[in-house]
Amino acid sequence: MPIDRGAGVTTWGLGAYPLIAARLEAGAIAAVDLAVIQPGDRVLDIATGTGNAALAAAARGADVVGVDFESTLLVQAAERSTALGLKVRWENSDATALPVSDRWADVVLSVFGIMYVPDQELAARELARCAAPGSRIVLTSWIPGSFMPAMGNTLSGFLPEPTSSGPPSRWGDRDALDHLVAPFGLELVAHSTETLTLDFADAEAAVDFLVRTAGHVLAEQQSLTVQGRWGDLLACLGELVQERARPFERRLCIDLQYLLASMTPH
Repeated sequence: MPIDRGAGVTTWGLGAYPLIAARLEAGAIAAVDLAVIQPGDRVLDIATGTGNAALAAAARGADVVGVDFESTLLVQAAERSTALGLKVRWENSDATALPVSDRWADVVLSVFGIMYVPDQELAARELARCAAPGSRIVLTSWIPGSFMPAMGNTLSGFLPEPTSSGPPSRWGDRDALDHLVAPFGLELVAHSTETLTLDFADAEAAVDFLVRTAGHVLAEQQSLTVQGRWGDLLACLGELVQERARPFERRLCIDLQYLLASMTPH
């Protein structure tokens, strides 16, 4: 899990995160489609990253606020919106203190984002605070046991232990998610298991990509190298890739399963 390194600076800003964000854009489109965003809707995208969901919502005529704690990613999101000619209000803020008034949003989105907030109960409370009566809340989160949580487990022995009230994949478990959000007046109304696929030339290319796009891993490279453990980390990740990947047309594919969940205040 990415580590907070001070206001506006986290390990999300290290490495080549935008490369994997581009590979995950289909998840943002799925979330926006499920939310049935209409022109004029007020949309809040929590932990927007490089802005995939926020930009998709803005392209449909919504009034969008994209929020992220990592300023480096917000700069890239703003550059994308300028290049596309789309208007989005980008805010550097924590997901537990969102910069909108109570019941502001007609639609709340978070695509592989809010699941990483350390205080999950506070994040759920804040999510509910921002949602207007009758609003649509759509989240995408990695399913327990799927590749991304498995990668986290594989690398956990090499990385600092995260401070969190639960694993990120808690948000990807239908029952656990329902239990998390129900106390704050949110009702899970629809959910489905979806898959994104990453493809690579071979296992070595997959490991290189996964490491280059994981800032929290790169942040420990120097320390692990001094300890003589960096090679071990790469080897463990390579074993996971070999275990989970499947061949397809002379390439190697890794399937990423996620929960696409829709909620509403009740």
